Amino acid sequence: MEQTRALNALEPYLALTKSATSPRAAADLVTQATSAPNTYVFAELLQTPNIQALRSSEDYASHLTLLEIFAWGTCEDYKAHGGLPKLSAQQHQKLLLLSLLPLSHSHDTLTYSSLMKTLDLPTTRALEELITTAIYAGLLSATLDPAHSLVSVTSMAPLRDLAPGSLPSLQATLQTWSQRCDNTLVDLEAQVVEVKKAAVDREKLRRKKERALELATQSNDEKGAGKRGVSGLGEEDAMDIDQEGGSQRGTRGSKRGASTFGFGGGGKRLG
Repeated sequence: MEQTRALNALEPYLALTKSATSPRAAADLVTQATSAPNTYVFAELLQTPNIQALRSSEDYASHLTLLEIFAWGTCEDYKAHGGLPKLSAQQHQKLLLLSLLPLSHSHDTLTYSSLMKTLDLPTTRALEELITTAIYAGLLSATLDPAHSLVSVTSMAPLRDLAPGSLPSLQATLQTWSQRCDNTLVDLEAQVVEVKKAAVDREKLRRKKERALELATQSNDEKGAGKRGVSGLGEEDAMDIDQEGGSQRGTRGSKRGASTFGFGGGGKRLG
């Protein structure tokens, strides 16, 4: 979204390059483009023939150098070059904002002191106002931490142009990042395998414990049923024995009574 807005903001100046046939007109166009709001990319403007023609102009070649600094340079690059056009307030503010992007790219967390030194800002208030402007302009996603004098950057807009000769370095950086991603994926896959194996082992152990518990419960139930069966049979047998013993005692008693009665009766008849 930020790139689209920046490209749309540059479109009027790209159209004007066709009529900027003189070095002075081309130099004025550079000043207008670098001062305008929302213009943060300048590669297309640099590639136009009339702007490139400034390189051979003795009086206005410095404007081409200035445009190159706005495209891929920083405030330090501007100070390092002598004889460049003086910056207006709008140009100075924009160059400060553009200089924040590479600084944020190389450090996730930035200190107030390092930023103030690099950007040549006089006070912490000036730094905080610059960061706030960058956030509202969509250049950065960041938070200020005045208590610890830190700026925490979470993301930044891809709005800087590539400097000549920077492609090999960029390719090396991307290759390193790709290799790091591959190594991370390998580590994650190994961790996934370990997690799955641990889950399978836990499930086996759980089933083993459940089976052992079922066998123990079944064994206890069988033992309890056996004891109850033996105890029941003993009681019934005891009752049968008691009944048989009582009947036998009754029969023997009756026999003894009959014998005694018979003997007594016989005695009486003899008398």
